[in-house]
Amino acid sequence: MPISKLSIIIPAYNEGRTIHFILNKVKAVKLRNNIAKEVIIVNDRSTDNTEQAINDYILANPDLNIMYYAHEVNKGKGAALHTGISKATGEYLIIQDADLEYDPEEFNDLLKPVVDGFADVVYGSRFMGGNAHRILFFWHTLGNKFLTTLSNMFTNLNLTDMETCYKLFDTQMIQSLTLREKRFGFEPEITAKISRIPKIRFYEVGISYYGRTYEEGKKIGWKDGFRAIYCILKYGMLGVK
Repeated sequence: MPISKLSIIIPAYNEGRTIHFILNKVKAVKLRNNIAKEVIIVNDRSTDNTEQAINDYILANPDLNIMYYAHEVNKGKGAALHTGISKATGEYLIIQDADLEYDPEEFNDLLKPVVDGFADVVYGSRFMGGNAHRILFFWHTLGNKFLTTLSNMFTNLNLTDMETCYKLFDTQMIQSLTLREKRFGFEPEITAKISRIPKIRFYEVGISYYGRTYEEGKKIGWKDGFRAIYCILKYGMLGVK
């Protein structure tokens, strides 16, 4: 299916200091085949100046197609993604965090298998390829690999990075799913459910990773890891829909 528009889903929580940087990067990237961009920002009831920063950016950049939605209460990253996914109108959508850990220039790397007619879903892996990776947390890396392996056992996929932010989906496919997880359980849930679609074509490409420390704003913690295990068992092993 030809792609005329890519929806870029950006969940945001207390990213007022940096969100303009990532929006500048999204604006600057030229997508292959002149694919248009639809930017969907979902503010998950930030307590800083995120909303003001977004509104200021929209006013200053009317040439970038931005749709802005705000939750009245904080619901979690997964819930923000649910809102963004439901509003997407592009043939494909991609998830982009509001921080600076991932580089929008690599959208084209994820789009290539789709544009070439091979893929329906493409994950960007931080653990394959020769791109730049910031060296940070050993236990986070070990935890990510454990969760990915556990997920693969029940999906029968051979992913290297299930927990990656960069996930590119056929919009109609992902909108057809019932998504329940409102926090960081989104990753294993969506992976389990999308893998069960008949004849789904799954690809993975290497990406760079500019990770943040907790002092710089990283939010995921060890409790989210235990929730991810629960979600892998719930949606993967038990097959909850």
